[in-house]
Amino acid sequence: MKFENSLTFAKAQDSHDTLSKFRSEFHFPKQNDKVFIYLCGNSLGLQPKAAKEVLNKQLDNWANLAVEGWFDGEEPWMFYHKALKKLMAPIVGALETEVCPMNTLTVNLHLLMISFYQPKGQRFKIIMEGGAFPSDQYAIESQVRYHGYDPKEAIIEVFPRDGEETLRTEDIVAQIKKDGDEIALVLFGGINYYTGQWFDMSSITKAGHAVGAIVGFDLAHAAGNVPVKLHDWGVDFACWCSYKYQNSGPGGISGIFVHEKHFNGDLSRLAGWWGYQEDKRFKMEKGFVPEAGADGWQVSCTQVIPMALHHAALQIFESAGFIQPLRNKSINLTGYLEFIINQVNKNLGVEQYKIITPKNPADRGAQLSIIAAEKGKQIFDGLVAQHVLGDWREPDVIRLSPIPLYNSFEDIYQTGKVLLEVSQKILNR
Repeated sequence: MKFENSLTFAKAQDSHDTLSKFRSEFHFPKQNDKVFIYLCGNSLGLQPKAAKEVLNKQLDNWANLAVEGWFDGEEPWMFYHKALKKLMAPIVGALETEVCPMNTLTVNLHLLMISFYQPKGQRFKIIMEGGAFPSDQYAIESQVRYHGYDPKEAIIEVFPRDGEETLRTEDIVAQIKKDGDEIALVLFGGINYYTGQWFDMSSITKAGHAVGAIVGFDLAHAAGNVPVKLHDWGVDFACWCSYKYQNSGPGGISGIFVHEKHFNGDLSRLAGWWGYQEDKRFKMEKGFVPEAGADGWQVSCTQVIPMALHHAALQIFESAGFIQPLRNKSINLTGYLEFIINQVNKNLGVEQYKIITPKNPADRGAQLSIIAAEKGKQIFDGLVAQHVLGDWREPDVIRLSPIPLYNSFEDIYQTGKVLLEVSQKILNR
């Protein structure tokens, strides 16, 4: 697509956008009766208007059915998660039996690592991306210590080359090969939260398996953002949150993936009542017998309210055709944002804004991470004051994330206009 820095161009693109109708299905934040241009869906997605309706429905079920809600009503809570599984599977490229909504992201990461990080002999190390989200770092550190190892010896971090902002796939693969005999687990993010780099998950999985390691991913910034094929790639396990690109509410329900090749194995796990064989669960017998598939990793009973909010959001994805139509728009929308930022630099006569997210659309999702040469935090605050809301990540990155379900090309054009005006004012140019 040939981009133009004009309102006419932006409106023309929006008029031909078959996904534009979904914008009206979300609430946008306001201040002083002015609606924000919201570019922070990589941190917290907007609230679907349907959320209140589904929430009220479950509150009514609770009020009218009380404990009988587990087995009575249109959607008995006992089996409610199964309706979500059908909608979750296409988003991460999985079989229905391989996914389950449960808990929150870091809880699930710990539960899955109990099963899939099994150090033995010289094979005790975990390889991960340098600069991973802190929650992953802390979880991995604690799991390593739990098994009696020193994180400095057991954790291998892969960093970008000097002078570069993102990782090269060949460097990741080379590190896996180099330390292959000692690696028990390869655990990467699908997309790095800071740079927005989408890792080559298929190549990483192949490299990890080639040296005999288990491979897992934290898809917090990938699920609902980019097309992934967990089953086809042979990924062993994955987990993700639902409150970013999937718009399921702050602290919303998490999801897990366990490849079906592990269903008949004798994996260690932390067991709980709700993971017990479903048709015998209420016999209350001793001796844990897991339910088939990913459901066997459940610990606590269904979190009905968070699941209801997730259900409302997932139904929007279903109406939109799941990931591929959204990805097609996302490539153009993020590409337009890149073009507009470069136009701002051109008008300023200097590269005030350096985009550190990969230029190749195949290596990124719906996010651009930008470093300002001068006064970055002041400029970010200036954008917020003018009702353009992205987010700030220390020490020096502004993240802007155009979400194809609810952002428009006009949003991007107006963001560029505001960014130029704020920059000229703050930088005296």
